[in-house]
Amino acid sequence: MRQFFIVVALTVFGSGSVVAQEQGGELEAVQLYSDAELVDMFANNTHLNRVEKQDRCQLVQDIEAQADIEQRPTYQFLYGDMLAWGICYEQDEALGILYMEKAAQQGLIAALEQLGRYYHQGTLVQKDVDRAILYLREAASLGNIPAQLRLADILVAGQGSPYDFKNAYRWLHHAVTADESTHQAIAKRMNQLAQLMPPSVIENAKSPLN
Repeated sequence: MRQFFIVVALTVFGSGSVVAQEQGGELEAVQLYSDAELVDMFANNTHLNRVEKQDRCQLVQDIEAQADIEQRPTYQFLYGDMLAWGICYEQDEALGILYMEKAAQQGLIAALEQLGRYYHQGTLVQKDVDRAILYLREAASLGNIPAQLRLADILVAGQGSPYDFKNAYRWLHHAVTADESTHQAIAKRMNQLAQLMPPSVIENAKSPLN
């Protein structure tokens, strides 16, 4: 018997949106992702694989609606990343970056870190270290360790402002992670930054975060 595939959108808006998938007589439901789920996926860089491979691009209409109409930052970033890399949509790098920027403007850490990384590396955009620092500094202040490490690397390389040394050191000093390799990376950057600051500034940077 030949299998058949039907996709029915039950609802379009709101966190309870579901897509019903009927294949071979078995009905499965794909729930619209929660903000917490998306943040976790962003942290583990599994979001693009999830929407394309696991969920077979079934939520594309919902994702676009949540990004464009509901203006949820998690969905703006997801939609932007999908557009930028041509995942489930026709590739549109400029529009993808625009939606990432919208998410960053709402303070989404994943968007801030990724835009900072892209501008630092020149990925999809023209390399712009000053602009990268703006995004990375904000993400670093919100506790994003990859942004803290990258910002430190930029400062140690002699780019950016010495006024950022103290905060860069401070954020790394108070970073929390269970990963030993990340601990070592943090210690390395702290040591490099410490060589660029007076001892009194280093001690002050170790004071508790507000």
